[in-house]
Amino acid sequence: MEKPQLNEHNKAEYPPMHTVEHILNQTMVRMFGCERSRNAHIERKKSKCDYNLPCAPTDEQIAEIESRVNEVIAQHLPVTTEFVTRENVPDGVDLGKLPADASETLRIVRVGNYDTCACIGTHVDNTCEIGTFCIISHTFENGTLRLRFKLFK
Repeated sequence: MEKPQLNEHNKAEYPPMHTVEHILNQTMVRMFGCERSRNAHIERKKSKCDYNLPCAPTDEQIAEIESRVNEVIAQHLPVTTEFVTRENVPDGVDLGKLPADASETLRIVRVGNYDTCACIGTHVDNTCEIGTFCIISHTFENGTLRLRFKLFK
């Protein structure tokens, strides 16, 4: 099979942190019915994601986000990729954030049966490689929840 031609990825990422971003995004979608993060800054030491929400979550909900993400990590889910054309994108995969010049062939990343999305980033092979997810702070301003988080091995 000929290797698919994909868009270049211009950033070196830390695979555990980038993979946990997928899990966090899906957790937010499931808990709050919101979209995936509208803005993310993913780094090795600490990261942040922004979510549009109608009201500030409670401290109990913040603790539940952290707990649910860690429950998914603890399931030791495989992280797999597949290449598809735009016509064959799995149901529920949002292509709204793709750049205008995105290639016809897309890489779909799956975290077990928990999350599926188009992504060109780097990931671990299994969630057991991530470590422990910890929300270190959060703010809510003008409809935006910002979560700042770290990973601990």
